[in-house]
Amino acid sequence: MIIPCIDLMGGKVVQLVQGRDKALEGDAPLEMLKKFAGFPEIQVIDLDAAIGKGANDDLVQTLAARARTRVGGGVRSVARAETLIAQGVFRIIVGTAAFNSNGPHHEYLRALAATVGAERIVIALDSMHGNIVVKGWREALPFTAEEVIRAFEPYCSGFLCTYVDKEGMLQGTDLAWFERLRHATSHEITAAGGITTLDDIRALQSMRIHCAVGMAIYTGSLDLAELSRMSSC
Repeated sequence: MIIPCIDLMGGKVVQLVQGRDKALEGDAPLEMLKKFAGFPEIQVIDLDAAIGKGANDDLVQTLAARARTRVGGGVRSVARAETLIAQGVFRIIVGTAAFNSNGPHHEYLRALAATVGAERIVIALDSMHGNIVVKGWREALPFTAEEVIRAFEPYCSGFLCTYVDKEGMLQGTDLAWFERLRHATSHEITAAGGITTLDDIRALQSMRIHCAVGMAIYTGSLDLAELSRMSSC
């Protein structure tokens, strides 16, 4: 499956480089949703909520009401997750709150899974310079995705694994890293970060890994019609 991304900041659709520098703005959120109508699922990330500087709640709710969405950014309480599900979000993406300094935040994750169901939860395992990063990719933790991925399996149905080193740079991604992750878990994996070409996508699909694509779509490096055909195969 190929999953187009809608990243929200300040009420606008944006694309950032490594989560920090804004590279471009897309069309209005609902216009982007129309462009992505040919895809089975859309990924929506509230970047303001992710870094703790506001939120785009109304936009998230509007998008969730009109498409099958997986939504992340600022999901740091069970109540927040419940609200998103009630608003029509299909799956929630949990990043920062899923971790403590030793690895999985088991108490929070048990409560979350018991409330919304593990099948509705995607855990974000975002990696930069080899280590997991949280809080909008601004804080590194002392372990790797490969080291902790299996410990999260009871609490989720899949993982969103972002190779932050190449995020938004249109320089390709680290296929070897994704292959190691594929061998580390039997759960669903969605790859993100640096996916630039159809060859990248084919390589990931051959590993049974979904692809979340942002910058390459917004810059026109990848054709939406071709991606939609590949996603339905």
